[in-house]
Amino acid sequence: MHTAAPEVGSQWTDDGEVHETRDLKGRAAGDTRIVPTHPALVTILRTLVVQEQLAAGELFFSGQKGGLLAGSVYRRAWDKARKAVLSEHEYSSPVGKRVYDLRHTCLTTWLNHGIPPAQVAEWAGNSVPVLLSTYARCIAGQIAELQQRIEGPQQLPGAALASGNLNSPLPVPPRAPGRGR
Repeated sequence: MHTAAPEVGSQWTDDGEVHETRDLKGRAAGDTRIVPTHPALVTILRTLVVQEQLAAGELFFSGQKGGLLAGSVYRRAWDKARKAVLSEHEYSSPVGKRVYDLRHTCLTTWLNHGIPPAQVAEWAGNSVPVLLSTYARCIAGQIAELQQRIEGPQQLPGAALASGNLNSPLPVPPRAPGRGR
């Protein structure tokens, strides 16, 4: 992909169109961004390209007049899909409320699987500071493995490792009476 066409609203574009074609954010004109995709999805998309006889640059899903699909159309379809597959409790929650939430889920999953933040930021088209300011609190389940990485090369010969929660504070011995700091 060399450009993006976000739905910004006709009042915000120079030509009165709902979508505005732009270069990719944070990239030079004509630059691309490689984003990994699950092999099963690649197979599905390639099959659709062949079945629909799509040429380079043609849309998978187009609007009534052949242009970009209106945001309201895919938001309604997304809402129906959520309602069909989620429990009532999940549907009424913010889980996957917007299609854009899938981006957050993807980036969080990559970070939680140990993909280095610099790589995730490159794939996402973000800077590392922006990525970490948004997702740092979403990273979970890596503490034990990360502690092993730290402790392994620093193992002292003949020293037994302390058991227990390594995140808890060390006990502080009581001070002798009459001694201040």
